[in-house]
Amino acid sequence: MKSLVKTKASPLLVAMAFATVYIVWGSTYFFILKALQGFTPFLLGALRFLIAGLLMLGWCLIKGEKLFIWKDIKHAAVSGLLMLFGGTGVVIWVEQVLPSAFVAILIAASPIWFVLLDKPHWKATLSSRSTIIGLIIGFIGIILLFSEKVNHAFSISGNHTELTSMLLLMCGSLAWTTGSLYSKYNPSSGSNTVNVAWQMFIAGIAFLPGFFIREVDQVKWGTIPSEAWLSMAYLILFGSIAAYTAYVWLLQVRPSAQVSTYAYVNPVVAVLLGVFFAGEIISYYQIVGLIIILASVLLINLAKYNAGKKVTT
Repeated sequence: MKSLVKTKASPLLVAMAFATVYIVWGSTYFFILKALQGFTPFLLGALRFLIAGLLMLGWCLIKGEKLFIWKDIKHAAVSGLLMLFGGTGVVIWVEQVLPSAFVAILIAASPIWFVLLDKPHWKATLSSRSTIIGLIIGFIGIILLFSEKVNHAFSISGNHTELTSMLLLMCGSLAWTTGSLYSKYNPSSGSNTVNVAWQMFIAGIAFLPGFFIREVDQVKWGTIPSEAWLSMAYLILFGSIAAYTAYVWLLQVRPSAQVSTYAYVNPVVAVLLGVFFAGEIISYYQIVGLIIILASVLLINLAKYNAGKKVTT
């Protein structure tokens, strides 16, 4: 299987896409928590991805793009179900139990899965000392950043709900990574926008059975607070349409190990939102953790940048 990474992507577009994925996705943990104050998990997933998918399909239709190519829809279905239903769906579910910032730390293991599962790039990735060191340092930074939360979670005797949620998150992270790599090596023959639209629309449909079976009697539409509706709107427009589109595009133009560094920056954003909007206090160890995480991202990106310069010179 040959690499699909393209080296001619605009540096400015790449930088903007990374910034969107880094910052916006870091905030989605916070806004998912806010949305869950009014929406049930399956309903949240269904509305978020169905509306986003329909909006993007409508836009593609207006632009005159081809929507109904069976091969592309099939690939989009596999990617969407793994990433959005399996990966994001688990995040939505466990945030009923775990703090949003704590969820971010467990999802931060995804760069490790990218390195281990991206077989076509094993030779290049595993031979780069800077990339490996960066991944390890980043993971250490994540553990340091949330060390108090981790110790507290595992010190609670018999707290099976939290432990089960952590295991589910690990499975969700694996599903996300698998779907990301499948999307990378099975690109759409059409536009990236059409591909992403089908991924979200199909994932949204997948949430509906859970809603009708488990949650339809729990929803009180008249009591859903405006804050939950605004959070839903943010997740649709920014978390799904903007950030997810940027992420899928980055998978096609940059190495997966580099793209996966979003998982190290997202918890930083989650912590900052907690400090400024939830009154949380950040400790000295957490500040050190933030610095380590940012250093690891810089190390990984510099390694890829230097490798790209060698190729073009």
